[in-house]
Amino acid sequence: MNFKKPSVLILRNFVFGVEDSLASTLGLVSGVAVAGLGRSEILITGTILIFVESFSMGIGSLLSEHMAEEYSKQAVVSMRRSARGAVAMFVSYFISGFIPLFPYIVMGVNSAFWVSIAASLLTLFFLGAINARLSSLKIWHNSFEMLLIGGIAMVVGIIVGISANLLKY
Repeated sequence: MNFKKPSVLILRNFVFGVEDSLASTLGLVSGVAVAGLGRSEILITGTILIFVESFSMGIGSLLSEHMAEEYSKQAVVSMRRSARGAVAMFVSYFISGFIPLFPYIVMGVNSAFWVSIAASLLTLFFLGAINARLSSLKIWHNSFEMLLIGGIAMVVGIIVGISANLLKY
């Protein structure tokens, strides 16, 4: 398959958006699920997170990319180039956030918990493979690296959720 490689700006924001969305959303929904919240609370918190964070990450990308470009050129520059990265960040975060949340929409909390984890970790693995392919890096190494590092947020979310559940009165 022959396709045009994306710019570094687009690739960086796409990978960051997908990874952060999967890790954050999975960590949150897994944490609140093990804390004992019900399906509707999980869906509400997950949906709020996806909307707020995709917007916030897009704006953060716009501002940081723009400031970095001005810093490197030591001049005022248009935001047009930075806006492309911001759109990549927003869209990738928004869409990816629904991967760990979707199982909670279509199934019960106990089943959704495991399906959400599996789907998110599998997506992280494939994100690593796609990034490696586009960057001419070692596919297996990059895939497992993305899976392991990105999966840490899920573990953190579960630990916090278990702790919160244990501290209930």
